[in-house]
Amino acid sequence: MGMDKALVEFRGQPLVAHALKVLRGAGLTPAIAGGQPGLEVYAPVVADLNPGLGPLGGICAALDSASASLAIFVPVDLPFLPVSLIVFLLQQARTTGASVTLCSVEGFVQSFPVVLRRQLLPLLKTELEAGRGGCFAAFKAVAAKVRETISVLPVDLMVQSGQLADPRRLPASRWFMNLNNAEDLNHAESILSSPFAS
Repeated sequence: MGMDKALVEFRGQPLVAHALKVLRGAGLTPAIAGGQPGLEVYAPVVADLNPGLGPLGGICAALDSASASLAIFVPVDLPFLPVSLIVFLLQQARTTGASVTLCSVEGFVQSFPVVLRRQLLPLLKTELEAGRGGCFAAFKAVAAKVRETISVLPVDLMVQSGQLADPRRLPASRWFMNLNNAEDLNHAESILSSPFAS
C-alpha cells in the first residue's frame, strides 16, 4: 500500500486502531507486535528482535515478552473480525488445552487470528532461525513437534448454530477478508455500506 499497513486509514481510523478495538472489546490489554516507530500512541509496542523476518518474527518477540500462558494474535488487515470470535477462540483454546488454535471458514483453515501457548516459543524460534518464516507452516510444524494437532474452530458452523454472531450481520466468510490494496479498501467500504450490513 506504499506505507505501513497498520497506519492505512479505513473508515476514519488506521487499521491498527480497528484491530486494537476488537481485542479491547474482548476484555484484553493488547500490545503491538513488531510494530514500526510511531505506533506506541495506540498501544505498547513489542520491538521485533529480528526485524525483516515477517509476522513470525513479531510473534516470537511478543511471546518472549508475554507473561500469560496464552497469547492471541490478530493482524491489522482483518478489520471485520467480530469481538465474539476472539472471545470464543480464546475459550476454545482454554477448553481444549491446545497449543495452537485457529479458525476455519467454508472448510479452509485461516492463519489468523491464532491463539498460541507461550511454551511454543523455543520451537517457533527454531522455525524462524531456519528460515521457515511462513506462519501457518510454522504453526503446523510446532504442533506436530509437541505431538498435537491444531485445534480448529469451524466458524461458519458456529454461526449457523447461533453460537457466534456479528453485530453488523456480515457472513463469516467476510470476517477473514484481507485488506492488501486500495481496491480491497474500496470493496470493504462497499460491504459496510450495503443495506445488509448494519
